[in-house]
Amino acid sequence: MSERMGAAMPRAPAVAGRFYPDDPDLLRREVATLMGPVVEPRPALALVGPHAGYVYSGSILGQTYARVVVPRRVVLMCPNHTGRGVPRSSWSGGAWRLPTGTIPIDEALSEAIVRQCGATPDRAAHLREHALEVHLPFALARQPDLSIAALCLAGLDLDECRDLGEGLAQVVRESDEPVLLVASTDMSHYVCAAEAATLDRMALSRVEALDPEGLYRTVRTHRISMCGVLPTTVALFAARALGAREAELVRYGHSGERSGDLDRVVGYAGVVVR
Repeated sequence: MSERMGAAMPRAPAVAGRFYPDDPDLLRREVATLMGPVVEPRPALALVGPHAGYVYSGSILGQTYARVVVPRRVVLMCPNHTGRGVPRSSWSGGAWRLPTGTIPIDEALSEAIVRQCGATPDRAAHLREHALEVHLPFALARQPDLSIAALCLAGLDLDECRDLGEGLAQVVRESDEPVLLVASTDMSHYVCAAEAATLDRMALSRVEALDPEGLYRTVRTHRISMCGVLPTTVALFAARALGAREAELVRYGHSGERSGDLDRVVGYAGVVVR
């Protein structure tokens, strides 16, 4: 796998200029503004954050990254919006390019995830997927020596989420330095703001309780359109196996706060798990 990864072409940005600025200086300034002051960040096991355009969810994402110490090694997980690739897709290509820099792939970490978690090396699921990419300018701003492993997930049942999460926990234990797990998700989609708040509160209460089974079942039972329920469930299983004690909701909001349209909103939340 290492030879394939090293020889592959870098991944070009898919949504620069649309979800976030494609001008490097403008992007750096916007990321810094959205994070606000970084005061006494603490280490974390996992981070959950949104992936809409920065005009809508960037401040929630930035404030969440500002709360944590971002180590050199980060595993980012996102849902598969494009339908391409395999269900447990581990990026098998070269580095990820951003307007503000190029982020190398942690080949050892990626290989461990393939070995321990049943992931498959794959490029197709990642090439046009935005949900991981929008996190990276914040992660890079917080950790200039960042290297990543990237997972795009689809179609997993609860037992598969548990197996993947416990496999990730083993990968983290075997790492010779800290690893941060990141789950990319938006919350309810295209319902009125009041309904979104009710449904999202149900889901987030399970996240705050460190209850991956409850999150998965709540989202399925109540048909909550939380697109990243799989990466979030996997992250909670992993964090729980690693001894997580608390999950802090940094902030909740929705798109209507910016657009003014309260009839069809998308919900956003940032959570830090320690």
